[in-house]
Amino acid sequence: MVTITDKAAEKVKNLMVEQGGEGKGLRVFVTGGGCAGYSYGMAFDDRSQDDLVAEAGGIQVLVDPESLPILDGATIDFIDELSGSGFTIENPNAVKTCGCGHSFTTDEEKAVHSHC
Repeated sequence: MVTITDKAAEKVKNLMVEQGGEGKGLRVFVTGGGCAGYSYGMAFDDRSQDDLVAEAGGIQVLVDPESLPILDGATIDFIDELSGSGFTIENPNAVKTCGCGHSFTTDEEKAVHSHC
């Protein structure tokens, strides 16, 4: 399953209030594309019947059945440093990432790589 750090959960809660996402969960998913084959996505969404749901830090993390094998064991964090801030995903299933840091490849996915 996907886990979320306390710092990331707190940031998600703040964003939910700012953006009107109260009552929704944090959907975490992967899409095909990007330089290395897959890209991460996150959005506030309602729970679907097939979703795997985890309660973490007071929020619901929603993962669809297609994304779950790729995201299983991943941890979402939020960094806030002088060089920038944002959500990061540490994914044990990602064996290679693109130089831009926004896409990745797994053992099962043999992507044709392009330039970022």
